[in-house]
Amino acid sequence: MSIAGTATSAVLAERRGGVLVVTLNRPEARNAVNPALAAGVAAALDELDADDGLHVGVLTGAGPGFSAGMDLKAFVRGESPYAGGRGFAGICERPAEKPLIAAVEGFALAGGLEIALACDLIVAARGARLGIPETKRGLVAAAGALIRLPKRVPYHVAMHLALTGDPISSERAYELGLVVELCEPGAALDAALRLAGLIAANGPLAVRASKQVVRGALDWDEAEAWRCQRGLLEPVLESDDAREGALAFAEKRSARWQGR
Repeated sequence: MSIAGTATSAVLAERRGGVLVVTLNRPEARNAVNPALAAGVAAALDELDADDGLHVGVLTGAGPGFSAGMDLKAFVRGESPYAGGRGFAGICERPAEKPLIAAVEGFALAGGLEIALACDLIVAARGARLGIPETKRGLVAAAGALIRLPKRVPYHVAMHLALTGDPISSERAYELGLVVELCEPGAALDAALRLAGLIAANGPLAVRASKQVVRGALDWDEAEAWRCQRGLLEPVLESDDAREGALAFAEKRSARWQGR
């Protein structure tokens, strides 16, 4: 266990090989985001980015759900849910540079869905609810949902979520492509870890650069996309790992990645 690794910590971080499992650990408050939780997530992502032995992060929630979003009681007290220069919940404005997978059980609502949307992949249990109900409370989803949802689901679906505040089921989110894998209740973390293992087995330089290009391509025009892709991918193609990958394929063996 790393980061703030005690049983009472708002966030727990555990290394499992090349995967860092980050658990939102306020089940008594539906894993709502307060300053401690935001700081814990930011610290975990700092560790993920800085450690060459870590390749993928998995975010999950303790208890029956992923997260219900901002801790409204803390908000009324004037406490900040932002941390580490990473925005809301220590993730929404600046996620990790390495791949992140959200493992959603039960619910990911309001800022909880925004945490999941800051990840690169979402795995969810059947029957989970995903939504941004802020308008029902006179608030707005200001931590990325209004920006990210229109890029990931059809326009009118994003608008329906934003204006009505009504959630959708994980099954519907899977149909829309927002969720990449459905699993049985209680199995989201295991499913996310299987997916993380597939990613972690690949060349780390190639994975990191691929993430940067896919994320950037949502906003680049075509000319900019080719220019930016060239700058990101050429160092990978010239790396020792690229040569090792080709050699391992030719020799019918597993590659031994060096990250250089």
